[in-house]
Amino acid sequence: MLRFLPSPLSATIMFLLFVFNLLLWAIPVYTMILVKLVTWGSWSRWATRTMAGFAQGWAASNVWLGDHLLGTEWDIEGVSRLDLKGQYLVTANHQTWNDIYVLMKAFGRNAPFFKFFLKQQLIWVPVLGPVWWALDYPFMKRHSREAIKANPALASQDFEATRRACDRYQGQPVMILNFLEGTRFTAEKHSRQGSSYRHLLRPKAGGLIFALQAMGEKLSSILDVTIVYPDGACGFMAFFGGKMRKVIVRVREIPVPKDFYDGDYAGDAAFRQRVHGWVSEIWAEKDQLIDSFLPSSTSERAV
Repeated sequence: MLRFLPSPLSATIMFLLFVFNLLLWAIPVYTMILVKLVTWGSWSRWATRTMAGFAQGWAASNVWLGDHLLGTEWDIEGVSRLDLKGQYLVTANHQTWNDIYVLMKAFGRNAPFFKFFLKQQLIWVPVLGPVWWALDYPFMKRHSREAIKANPALASQDFEATRRACDRYQGQPVMILNFLEGTRFTAEKHSRQGSSYRHLLRPKAGGLIFALQAMGEKLSSILDVTIVYPDGACGFMAFFGGKMRKVIVRVREIPVPKDFYDGDYAGDAAFRQRVHGWVSEIWAEKDQLIDSFLPSSTSERAV
């Protein structure tokens, strides 16, 4: 295993292998992108489904490389009953870009390949940008709170963009990922926010409720994912260097109050308060779960 090599050498080898794997799978994906560009209707939908299968193959290949070369210890529960043909809305805590890899490993072929909301500028990322577009990843302008306060109409634009994105998923398997914190956790951000949680930033409920309402009651369920790094979160290159020794993942299905599908989040203050209370309860339970898995010294440092 590469973890027994010097960390810089291991990281370089793994980085090159991941890049090679990305370029390898890009060939059939780009072939399907061309098909999607020149067809419509059922042929275009077939191209999208085929690309999703290739994306899942790419993710599985990444996981295979990590499992055989890095030897990370995994403790994953809660994914065995999921349906490859289901529609899921996923919320998770966010600490590092390695979280994406962790979700690839956790869900594997137990659920549809996940999609997540992207900043509109990311469509120009080399290789990946066109792939995200072709796979119907939702691109958002991500208006700031200050901009929405100055122009409240921007809030409805965000909802309409979410609705249009989710409309494309009608009748097809999909898993939409939403990091409720909106950014990766750091001690500095935690302190600046004055977060009441020990291991989490404050959650942002708006994106979750917009996606929930856009997908509607055909949604299979909401999946709450808790990711814990007992030795502390690390960056991509540290992961490639074998520093991510153990990962704990817990997945649970959350029932959704029926009226949440129809409530007016932007215009009804009472409804908005109910949603915030519901999300805060989920986040408090997640915070306690994370605390239960961490060594006491780590928990104390997080306060």
